[in-house]
Amino acid sequence: MFTRRTLSKLLAATTLAPATALSQGRPPLSRIAFGSCAKQTLPQPIWEPILAYRPDLFIFAGDNVYGDFNSPDAANLKRAYDEARHVAGYARLRETVSHLAVWDDHDYGLNDGGAEFAHKALAKELFLDFWGAPATDIRRSRGGIYESRVIGPRGMRVQVILLDVRWFRSPLKPTDQRGAAGKERYLPDPDPAKTMLGDEQWAWLAEELRKPAEVRLIVSSTQILAEGHGWERWGNMPLEKQKLIDTIRASGAKGVVLLSGDRHIGALYRESPADLYPLYEATSSGLNMVYWAAKEPGPNRLGALYAAANFGVVDIDWWERRLVLALRDEGGNTRRSVDIAFDTLGIAQE
Repeated sequence: MFTRRTLSKLLAATTLAPATALSQGRPPLSRIAFGSCAKQTLPQPIWEPILAYRPDLFIFAGDNVYGDFNSPDAANLKRAYDEARHVAGYARLRETVSHLAVWDDHDYGLNDGGAEFAHKALAKELFLDFWGAPATDIRRSRGGIYESRVIGPRGMRVQVILLDVRWFRSPLKPTDQRGAAGKERYLPDPDPAKTMLGDEQWAWLAEELRKPAEVRLIVSSTQILAEGHGWERWGNMPLEKQKLIDTIRASGAKGVVLLSGDRHIGALYRESPADLYPLYEATSSGLNMVYWAAKEPGPNRLGALYAAANFGVVDIDWWERRLVLALRDEGGNTRRSVDIAFDTLGIAQE
């Protein structure tokens, strides 16, 4: 979600005109950063290297505060947002860098929560207020907080699609062996009646993917491609994961890259679905909430987990026709990366 101060600037960048955006002084996005899992009561030194990276856009990918609550007044979530406002680096980024945001369970209000959460409407209003959404924002009058923006001139357009995997999501299937490797909390559930996005959001996504863009960043707060663990992931509903792949394929959309958070680890993934270009995913988590002892199989993973504080970056070189997905540490150093040619993602040359 953009700050009010930068909203008009970025919206202007989405308007196509006969002259290029560069000639009008509006360069395309080339430096995008993202991250998730920032607990407001703990130190957050990572904002300094994020700001030093000088992103054109920052994507808050969920668990932007930790405010789980079960009371009608949402006192804990309100307090979490108030505390986050006073975290210096966090506040500076929100004031100076264009940004978008989506929630995950801990700013939704219920750990691993889905459609069943009784107080989700209040959580949504608090979310939209914190991120400065105007009264006319469509998300104030419809279910969920999903949204999409296309930014940049023709031939250099980045579409950012923020999915809401909480508001409509069906209950997950509990594990039959809590804590067991690969079955820690949940099991894959092939029930065709269960949904990750809900009918309305699925239809919206299919329409969004048909809009013109060169690079498309689909942001899901929970992991999409990761296998080998029993925590939250799209693989908990394998038919829904397949539906996402099928929706991308059917739309004809090229240049799709997946971004996620949630897991308190960083990692890169790749999967090669039938009749589709390879899908790459970068999971960046957490900004200050880290599962240091993480260890899990990674059938689709590129390299090892990175189990320390991290943020993700998407560096786009429009002239070399390449992008780099990377994870950076608290010093701003690159710890994991993958270089992807546009041709690999089916992106046509103008």
